[in-house]
Amino acid sequence: MESDAIQNLNTYLSEEFAQAVQSIIDSKGRVVISGIGKSAIIASKIVATLNSTGTPSIFMHAADAIHGDLGTIQDNDVVICISKSGNTPEIKMLVPLIKRGKNKLIGMTGNIDSFLAQHADFVLNTFVEKEACPNNLAPTTSTTAQLVMGDALAICLLELKGFSSKDFAKYHPGGSLGKRLYLTVGDLVTNNQKPEVQVGTDIKKVIVEISEKMLGVTAVTENKKLVGVVTDGDIRRMLNKFDNINTLVAKDIMSSNPKTIGIDVLAVEALELMQKEGISQLLAVDGDNYKGIVHIHNLINEGIL
Repeated sequence: MESDAIQNLNTYLSEEFAQAVQSIIDSKGRVVISGIGKSAIIASKIVATLNSTGTPSIFMHAADAIHGDLGTIQDNDVVICISKSGNTPEIKMLVPLIKRGKNKLIGMTGNIDSFLAQHADFVLNTFVEKEACPNNLAPTTSTTAQLVMGDALAICLLELKGFSSKDFAKYHPGGSLGKRLYLTVGDLVTNNQKPEVQVGTDIKKVIVEISEKMLGVTAVTENKKLVGVVTDGDIRRMLNKFDNINTLVAKDIMSSNPKTIGIDVLAVEALELMQKEGISQLLAVDGDNYKGIVHIHNLINEGIL
């Protein structure tokens, strides 16, 4: 029932939805969202979604509004009232007070003939045939429809504002989600050692460098320019191929044209490149300058993988 109700919301999207979005875009204030009962809980969630996507919002409980919290609404704010019936006593008392303040009022209701719908500047229709509750009483399908309509509103506003992933990161700096949006390769390589040998470095010293730096790899440079890489795998293949390794140097076993990534690139993009190439580390560079190694363990430790 809830799935069908969500599908049916498409048929209720009208020009008023676009006008409601535009009224919020044009406003110099916040979005104040109010409701009663389960609709109040949905209102709180929509407020959280709007705030996290660049539209300043605040929740005002409909019952509290008529007992002092009406001062929450400022002159330039747009108000959204959420009510399935649109006819609850609190809504009937609140709506005239909002209209008296000359704020734009958006009504989200499942009853377009209701008091709320008749007095709102714009109506977001969230009509549902029936609640999923077998008694058709507990708000289930109706609150799901409200939630989805709120998400649609938030995403339209997000797109009109040109809200990017970088903007999103400003509001979500914590946890692995935030790190995926702001942590760069440069942030990771500073915590690692920087294995490096020259093209003429003998094999024993190459092995020692890889072992001491504990990243399973070393960069190979010539005249300070990155020219190759030697990995644990290259060492194993060398031992299988050569009986005498005493005369070998880094250049003899290195892989030319190593996989590199810029230090300003997001760490999550480093992960994507590693997965694509089937490798566990990348050489980090700043232009032509070798800066270090970013290892898949760095991404695991940061919670990105």
